[in-house]
Amino acid sequence: MQRSWSQDEYVRAYRFAAEAHLGQTVPGSDLPYVAHVTLVSMEVIAAFEVESGRDGTLAVQCALLHDVIEDTAVTYEGLCAAFGERVAQGVLALSKDKNLDRSLQMRDSLTRIQQQPQEIWMVKLADRISNLEPPPHYWTKEKIVQYWQEAIEIYDALRAASESLATRLLDKIERYKAYL
Repeated sequence: MQRSWSQDEYVRAYRFAAEAHLGQTVPGSDLPYVAHVTLVSMEVIAAFEVESGRDGTLAVQCALLHDVIEDTAVTYEGLCAAFGERVAQGVLALSKDKNLDRSLQMRDSLTRIQQQPQEIWMVKLADRISNLEPPPHYWTKEKIVQYWQEAIEIYDALRAASESLATRLLDKIERYKAYL
């Protein structure tokens, strides 16, 4: 079976993300933040093993870069210059609009993601799969419940993009109940 994604483009996006997130850590840990985006890309790549007909390079690049606009000094224009408009548009859709009230940010992002190719939907599914680990010790019960409810919202909105990622997210949602 031929791979749907480019190793060279993976490495290029990985290096860009690692540099952009340099000094950041995964919340509640000492792990470098690039560990998170690597796990997200792994989830997407695993989906390609059982699902074909996707633009794997677009999905993998967006998986690795999905937080650079939201959490670093990288701008949409800078990302567009480095990776092209399709990748920049995907990453922008995956980024929360911090100008909106926090209660509206997820719904807004999901609406923008749904206007993108399904490879971008897959990235958001993979992102929440990766994030449904034990919550940081400093999260309140309310925050944990909200995060779980958002996971259900993501599943409901984006599950059509990938049966394997949707199944995996649903399993993680069920296991996350242990923290509620």
